[in-house]
Amino acid sequence: MNTRKSISRAPVSKLAANLDDQRWQAVTQRDKAADGTFYYAVRTTGVYCRPSCPSRQARRENVAFYDTGAQAEQAGFRACKRCKPNEAALAERQAQAIAAVCRAIEQTDELPSLDELAQIAGMSRFHFHRLFKEKTGVTPKAYATAHRAQRLRAGLADSDTVTSAMYDAGFNSSGRFYAESTGRLGMTPSAYRSGGSGAQIRFAVAQCWLGAILVATTAKGVCAITLGDDPDQLVRDLQDQFPQAELIGGDAEFEKLIAKVIGFIESPQGDLNLPLDVRGTAFQQRVWQALREIPAGARVTYSDIAQRIGKPSAVRAVASACASNSIAVLIPCHRVVRMDGSLSGYRWGVERKQALLEKEGESGS
Repeated sequence: MNTRKSISRAPVSKLAANLDDQRWQAVTQRDKAADGTFYYAVRTTGVYCRPSCPSRQARRENVAFYDTGAQAEQAGFRACKRCKPNEAALAERQAQAIAAVCRAIEQTDELPSLDELAQIAGMSRFHFHRLFKEKTGVTPKAYATAHRAQRLRAGLADSDTVTSAMYDAGFNSSGRFYAESTGRLGMTPSAYRSGGSGAQIRFAVAQCWLGAILVATTAKGVCAITLGDDPDQLVRDLQDQFPQAELIGGDAEFEKLIAKVIGFIESPQGDLNLPLDVRGTAFQQRVWQALREIPAGARVTYSDIAQRIGKPSAVRAVASACASNSIAVLIPCHRVVRMDGSLSGYRWGVERKQALLEKEGESGS
């Protein structure tokens, strides 16, 4: 009660002085987080700036603070030419430029040259390439390739013929189409379109301490590791995913593979370096790659993963990508938890998620 009275009776000038002191500290630290919250003007130069302006430090007695740039201009100050406080912040301008390039890539059949993309962004070739990878997590070429693969998958599902899907995805050459698409799909386009028709998928089902486990591979690598209580249901789920594929039961050699996977689940320290056939959008693949970099025994949040891939606001999309993961344990989405540390949903059951985390904790102790 006494505290409330003391605050209400504090002189306005003292409160303003405290605020100015905080603002001056932000200016001396060139705090980017303060950009947009206030502006400072320098009487000796007649300009006003953002708190993060890289210009030479002004003397405190020559500085005045304003809540908006418009107020500074009304007081007779002009915008600094270095930090451009009357325009969008640098990070925002960069994000807008990269977004414009992404739209340009998505709307063209042939990937523009690096120089052309840099021109769209209004940057030098080197600076653009570095910034694009920093913002998206991939190079412009990788972004274009992933987008084309996404268009191809959608086209194969919706088009009447493979040829129609080829042109819809931006391929003008059938040779290039089959060379690129087979590697992206893990099978020929016609096989993918018909639910895996003609493709061979080897699989085996075994029992481990988590229950039933199914491991399936294409010629490219492991395409599925699923967990459950009913072995037959795991096989039916695989058949539903590839209804026309030739499913081949694992032989003695394949049994060694599933034994390796079970051994890794039992003792998750280290890395089980198996080739993976992961199919997803560019965003999903970035999330899955980030998941593979989480060490056994560690726990991260969905927000942490969003930060790691350079998309801090895409927390829900990260959660969706985790839910879409079809390769349990090797892509360890079980290591992602809520902000408060509690366990969120898991495709193969929260109980298994808890058990995996406990096992990893025991192995690391």
